Amino acid sequence: MRIRVVDAFADRPFGGNPAGVCLLETGEWPDETWMRSVAAELKHAETAFARPSERADADWDLRWFTPTKEVTLCGHATLATTSALAADGKVSGKVAFATLSGILVAAVEDDGITLDFPVNRPFEVPVPDGLAAALAVEPVEVYVTGELRDLLVVVPDEATVHAVVPNFDAITAITQREKLRGVIVTAQSSEYDFVSRFFAPGSGIPEDPVTGSAHTSLAPYWGERLGRNELVGYQASARGGVVQVSSSGDRVYLKGQAITVLDGELLV
Repeated sequence: MRIRVVDAFADRPFGGNPAGVCLLETGEWPDETWMRSVAAELKHAETAFARPSERADADWDLRWFTPTKEVTLCGHATLATTSALAADGKVSGKVAFATLSGILVAAVEDDGITLDFPVNRPFEVPVPDGLAAALAVEPVEVYVTGELRDLLVVVPDEATVHAVVPNFDAITAITQREKLRGVIVTAQSSEYDFVSRFFAPGSGIPEDPVTGSAHTSLAPYWGERLGRNELVGYQASARGGVVQVSSSGDRVYLKGQAITVLDGELLV
């Protein structure tokens, strides 16, 4: 079975966020334990499995797995899957995916791929007990990001985002206690509109290189504060990645590039 590793939200190899991509034949899904084992073997934040859809409103069915669990929304692995489909000549223009987050549409364009995702509007909450100590930073504001249930933590400045060295055990304890997915740390940027980092050690992802789904909350948050719908965000992980975002009503549009760095055969 063919399997690829695609660097998403990257304009060069070994940048952005790597995702496994496995395109399946028509038919039943493989056993869920097997898909989770493949994701664990690849050790990337997410591995995507896609099959041709039998639904009238979708072209492909799509699922995402971290090394430990299935997730309901993943931006970079959707971008990576779209890139793989386009490279194989299986899609051109727009493609609709049936997912656990409903129908998601991706558009293949000359200068990148645009994802059409549901917005996850953040709502302000009190600072959870232990959060400041876990991040070694005093938050300015804290929000929960809608159905995704990440903590969006606003810190004083860009330098603070870069300098955060979280206590992963403490972050795991907080996210498990509060029934959260992960923690986004963000601030306004001088070079970009905003910067962010994302930590989800409780889901097997200590730090995610570039998190498309997190930008479904970052886009409306920063759009409201900066008074613009079209923004550019930079996720300041070691690999780093640029996400162009815009929002309209209940939708967020994420645009980026992708590069295949490995194309091989899965032998099991």
